[in-house]
Amino acid sequence: MMKSAHIAIAITALVAMLVSVFSLERVRSSLEIESLELGSTPVTRYQLPGSTGPVVVVAHGFAGSRQIMQAYSLNLAQAGYRVLAFDFQGHGRNPRPMSGDVSSIDGTTALMIAETRRVIASAHALPGDQPVSLLGHSMATDILVRSAIAEREDNRPVAAVVAISMFSEAVTATMPERLLIVSGQWESRLRQAALNAVQLVEGDAEEGELVTSGTVARLALVAPWVEHVGVLYSPTAVRAAVNWLDETYGRENNSTIAPTGFWILLLLAGIVAVFYPLVARLPGRETMRDLSNRRFLTAVILPAIAAPIVVAPFYDNFLPVLVADYLMIHLAVFGMLQLWLSGRAREIARPVSWRAAGLLTFWGIAVFGLALDRYAASFWPNGERLVLIVLLALGTVPFMLGDSIVTGAGRGALWRRIAARILLLASLIAGALIDPENLTFVLIVLPVFMLFFFVHGLMGRWVARRSGAVAAGLGLGLCLAWALGVSFPLFAGS
Repeated sequence: MMKSAHIAIAITALVAMLVSVFSLERVRSSLEIESLELGSTPVTRYQLPGSTGPVVVVAHGFAGSRQIMQAYSLNLAQAGYRVLAFDFQGHGRNPRPMSGDVSSIDGTTALMIAETRRVIASAHALPGDQPVSLLGHSMATDILVRSAIAEREDNRPVAAVVAISMFSEAVTATMPERLLIVSGQWESRLRQAALNAVQLVEGDAEEGELVTSGTVARLALVAPWVEHVGVLYSPTAVRAAVNWLDETYGRENNSTIAPTGFWILLLLAGIVAVFYPLVARLPGRETMRDLSNRRFLTAVILPAIAAPIVVAPFYDNFLPVLVADYLMIHLAVFGMLQLWLSGRAREIARPVSWRAAGLLTFWGIAVFGLALDRYAASFWPNGERLVLIVLLALGTVPFMLGDSIVTGAGRGALWRRIAARILLLASLIAGALIDPENLTFVLIVLPVFMLFFFVHGLMGRWVARRSGAVAAGLGLGLCLAWALGVSFPLFAGS
């Protein structure tokens, strides 16, 4: 029988999930949402039924996807715009890896500009005679600025550009002509870049001040209390984008901005919370004795030092995706060293609760992932990424087995868990520093690790405390392989 506390948690979590799903689906229910393909580029079209409003092309940032831009796509569509959001090459469900020289404007950037302009051309082909507008985040802002300039040179000027968290050296005093730049309050460098772009038109302009010169109009706004990701869900930022486009096209609308970010967080929190009473129904297992402090420190410090020293100098890209193979080997070496140095390698030979491992894997990938993919970020792989996930699991499973055992099967002291996480991140950074030419891309996955340990790590700790470290390690290893495989930008090796 479930304890009353578990029942209360389950009911509360389920109510939160239902309310969140209802609120998120209500934003989508009145819209036509259609998945399309433009060559190899996946595109999603959002619009009110029968809408003939202006078209806005929406582009995501590095390691992003169409889903992460939905707060803008959905609210723009509710305001009467037709939206075309797409996945850049190497991102989301785009099967084509990024390629070219990432350090050259004529390399990767040129290829992504060409892809963007193909989407813009498809927007021009839709019914209607109004010019297209562009909206993008982070990496996409530079791509969109350069695309807007190229369109102007080809006598197909865009109506406006909305740049979220912008950095682009292509901005001039005259191009793009109508440019709104929105930065998060905690993005100090990007706020300064936005202000510099406005001051190209008027040298003493300040944030929040509209400056104009002939056909040029610039405005740099700040979304309060958010950073580089939070700005994607800021109602202030979304409202500013809608208002800027309304002014561009001389339109008026009374649409409200849906707080999708809040409902997404509540939904994901509910999914994690309802997992707790489910774990209570798993078969129990005897508690594993903690490692001594000396043994623990040996098992986390030496692998952190040895893995980058052993792997990075001899790394040779052998997969058609940069650094995924390095991650696989680094994590495998790290995990096997942890198992050996902890003296607990024999734990993996003991009977395993496959029910517990399966539940954690299913909940972390299918349930949590389904919600994430629909509302926040791409989480379902295409064929190319499935192969990558399988290969990554060769490293992530040994690593998570070692981590789960060394940190005490969910019962270890907090300082031990923190130390283990910090040393892993430091080890990955060390690998990138040893071979920066080939391994700098490793650094982009560090936020994935941190989010993974915060969310999936919590669920894994519950499983470990109930059913043992090996069950948790297996489930977390598969979940980590999946999380890395779906979020890592695919980049064709040379």
